[in-house]
Amino acid sequence: MSRFSRRTFTLGALASTTLAACSNGIGSGGAEMIDGRVRSTLDFMFSTYPGTRDLANSAAGMLVMPLVTEVGLGLGGSFGRGALIIGQSTVDYYSSAAASAGIQIGAQQYSHVLFFMTQDALLAFRQSAGWAAGADIEYVANDIGEMLRAETTTSLAPVIAVVFAQVGLRVGATLEGTKYTRIIP
Repeated sequence: MSRFSRRTFTLGALASTTLAACSNGIGSGGAEMIDGRVRSTLDFMFSTYPGTRDLANSAAGMLVMPLVTEVGLGLGGSFGRGALIIGQSTVDYYSSAAASAGIQIGAQQYSHVLFFMTQDALLAFRQSAGWAAGADIEYVANDIGEMLRAETTTSLAPVIAVVFAQVGLRVGATLEGTKYTRIIP
């Protein structure tokens, strides 16, 4: 009986965390709202971290997540919506979601961009039913997002993650275990 109660509690907590994360400000305003937030996020990133412009020029594609909300109290979760850009065109929209368990408390919001540095990495992402970020992602931001630099050695990774504009009570953001799913806004 206690095992069932823990499972019920866990599922309920994850569901409420996910629903809380859904109110991250993006809402359901459709493609136009996501596109506007993506443009603003890229403008901010390029002006604040000029080295990311070189990454963008070298990338086969970019997944831009303008606002991801992450909350946790023992159990945690995150949610966000964004767009995949190839060249200068938005080709698809995606949501990101993650769940976690452990010693954690707090909430934060942040932006991130995944740079797909090879056609193979981009193709694998686009062909998957739900792509999960793993340990093969190279990060070019430190844990608290104060400094960011793109070095030539990091551009050899198939996927490079840039996490920035972090605000909140949790320190650090990791994308490991985050699942990206194509959506229709």
